[in-house]
Amino acid sequence: MAFFRTVSLSDAPPAIDGRDVVLRWPDAGDYPAWSRLRDISRNFLIPWEPAWPADDLTRSAYRRRIKRYAEDQRNDLSYSFFIFRKLDDALVGGLTLANIRRGVAQTGSLGYWMGEPYARQGYMTSAVRAIAPFAFGALGLHRIEAACIPSNAASTRLLEKCGFRREGLARQYLCINGVWHDHLLFARLRDDPAP
Repeated sequence: MAFFRTVSLSDAPPAIDGRDVVLRWPDAGDYPAWSRLRDISRNFLIPWEPAWPADDLTRSAYRRRIKRYAEDQRNDLSYSFFIFRKLDDALVGGLTLANIRRGVAQTGSLGYWMGEPYARQGYMTSAVRAIAPFAFGALGLHRIEAACIPSNAASTRLLEKCGFRREGLARQYLCINGVWHDHLLFARLRDDPAP
């Protein structure tokens, strides 16, 4: 059993090919598409995300975000991807494997967001299914965890469709939009059958 990172990703992780999406490392050139998509999706995303800082959509905040992504990846703490539609290379959302824990855990937490114009079209299902081989293979993880607010039926369906099993309820697990919310806990193990 490996107790430390078993891969060496010196810069950006490789692009990951999904059924109808490509996951790739965010870069400075993605700012216009990212800020536009996040802005038009604000009301759609706010109920499911941490509170947005006042400057969240500014270019300087985006540069800080990209810098943090790179630092977290270098330190094997987190791997962030933007999700692009294959058809036209449109940015549709984002996905992160965060809170990577090595040693006896070999676990990471999955988080994701989808722009409102692209919701419920199967893109996130493709992205989550595509990230699993990277997490279990290249990163050597044993377990991927995910959590969602119980009222988020779309996220619950997504996780179950992607082979995650419900494991319980965590009381006041995450602070979402300024309020501590209970979350359903899900996990997928390396040896679980692929959906």
